[in-house]
Amino acid sequence: MKRFDEIIGESRPTLVDFYATWCGPCRRQMPILEDVKDKMRDKINLLKIDIEQNQELTDRYRIQSVPTIMIFKNGEIMWRASGIQSLADIMMALNKAEWR
Repeated sequence: MKRFDEIIGESRPTLVDFYATWCGPCRRQMPILEDVKDKMRDKINLLKIDIEQNQELTDRYRIQSVPTIMIFKNGEIMWRASGIQSLADIMMALNKAEWR
């Protein structure tokens, strides 16, 4: 993904979902991420990174299980979690990242 570094370097939080098309938990995570995007609207960026199509990023961030969700702000990792994350946990992490 060519613009990845540019997007995660922005001052607004960027939620990155590392997933795989064959991953059942990733499919269950998708509607939760859509809810997050609906609630946060233009306050965040949302990127979905297919680990099989983006091996360089997968290696750079040492993604070993999917889904792995990360929040970046100004190019720094603010939060990282693997496995299905609840709407409440993601919103709490985004709110913390937004005010740092």
